[in-house]
Amino acid sequence: MIDLYYWTTPNGHKITMFLEEAGVPYEIHPVNIGKGEQFTAEFLAVAPNNRIPAIVDRAPKDGGAPISVFESGAILLYLAEKTGRFLASDLRVRVETLEWLFWQMGGLGPMAGQNHHFSQYAPEKIPYAIERYVKETNRLYGVLDKRLAARSFLAGDYSIADMACYPWIVPYERQGQKLEDFPNLKRWFEAIKARPATVAAYAKAAAVNPAVSTPMDEAAKKILFGQTATQA
Repeated sequence: MIDLYYWTTPNGHKITMFLEEAGVPYEIHPVNIGKGEQFTAEFLAVAPNNRIPAIVDRAPKDGGAPISVFESGAILLYLAEKTGRFLASDLRVRVETLEWLFWQMGGLGPMAGQNHHFSQYAPEKIPYAIERYVKETNRLYGVLDKRLAARSFLAGDYSIADMACYPWIVPYERQGQKLEDFPNLKRWFEAIKARPATVAAYAKAAAVNPAVSTPMDEAAKKILFGQTATQA
């Protein structure tokens, strides 16, 4: 059994997508980040960076004590190695998969996240910041589109690299992008969207947070943005 500490964000969706695909039993522990639940002692013991997702594996492969893992990329890699699924054993394909996983963690996620922040949440609309991140998101979409021109998925068969990237493309309209501008990316996106495990994962999201589409209120913004080292 996997304990999944989760909220309905792109990084959270990555993990439910994997668990649904692999058929691994799991229990969701909602962490409402808009209410500050990521600062509880219970959660910080698992995720010291106070960010979702995080997991506790109650039955690790070595048969020892439970293992906790935070950071979505690390969780995907851990689960892939635990299950032997969605990460090729072939050296070259494995390297490609990890390249695209880390590309998402270091590029697509942070840049799209800044796009969301300055276009949707910032109290002051700063044209330079919005343009900067919308354009960088567009560039990254182009990188994906070129990569997918001659292949169905990012690295061989469907893998943790695809699961990492897909949730960050879901809010493409909010990011100021049009999938029609990226035909290879659109084909890939629609194929993953139609997978039963993806449908199940996003259904879990709707059940956990029925207000997922509701605009963030000012109290939540105060909790989520502008934290410093002195804030619990």
